[in-house]
Amino acid sequence: MHLHRSRSTALAALVGLALTLTACGGSGSAGGAQEPPAPRRGAAASDAAPTATPTPTPTAAPSGTAAPASGASAAPDAKGTEDDAYAYTHPCSARNLTVKVTAPQGLPATVRVITVTNNASTACGLDFHPAVGFSAKGSTLGVQATAPDGLGGAPAHPVRPGATAYAAVDLNPAGGSGPVADEIHVLADPSHMPNADSTSLPLATPGTVARPKVGLYHFSARASFDTLR
Repeated sequence: MHLHRSRSTALAALVGLALTLTACGGSGSAGGAQEPPAPRRGAAASDAAPTATPTPTPTAAPSGTAAPASGASAAPDAKGTEDDAYAYTHPCSARNLTVKVTAPQGLPATVRVITVTNNASTACGLDFHPAVGFSAKGSTLGVQATAPDGLGGAPAHPVRPGATAYAAVDLNPAGGSGPVADEIHVLADPSHMPNADSTSLPLATPGTVARPKVGLYHFSARASFDTLR
C-alpha cells in the first residue's frame, strides 16, 4: 500500500515535469505567435508607393472669345477680282461717272486732285490718266497737263461700283511763270470718250499754270500724287 502511493506520486511528478518542458519548448515554435518585423527606416523615394498625378481639366474659353486660329488667312476677294477683270474690257461711260476737283490738305498748294466716281452697278475701266486742260475767264489757255513716261501694266484702271479713282494734277510743279487758270477741263477716259464728254469745273482757288503735270489714276490722292515725282 505504501509502495503504490510512492509510485503514483513519482508518476505524477514525472508527468508534471513533462508538461512543464513541453510548455517551455513551445515558445517561438509552431504553437507560438510570431513577433512582427521592425519597420524600415530611411526608405528610398523610389520605394514609396507611386502617387497618382491628377490630369488637368481643360479650361473653357470665356463666352464670346474666339479660339486663336493657326495659320488661318482671310479668303481672297473673289468678287473684286471678277469686277477688275470685267473692267479691263468694259470702258466707263461718261453718263455713269461723277467728276470733281478738290484741293486736299497735305499736298502742295499747286496740286489739285480730280476724283472720278463710278455710279453704275457694274465695274468699268478708265484710261491710265485723264486728259486735263485749263481756261481763264472762259478762254482756253491751250495748255495740257502731261503724264508720266513709261506707262504700262494693267490694260485699264478698274473702278468698281460706287468706287472712286483719283488723279493728282500739279498746276505749276517747277514754280514757273504763266497764266492764271480759274477753270479745269477733264476728259475722264481720253482713249474711249470723245471731247464732248469732257467736264469743265471751276477752281475754287485759281493758280498759275506752267508746265502742268497729271498723275496716274490711283486708289488714293496720295498714291496718284506719288506718280508725279
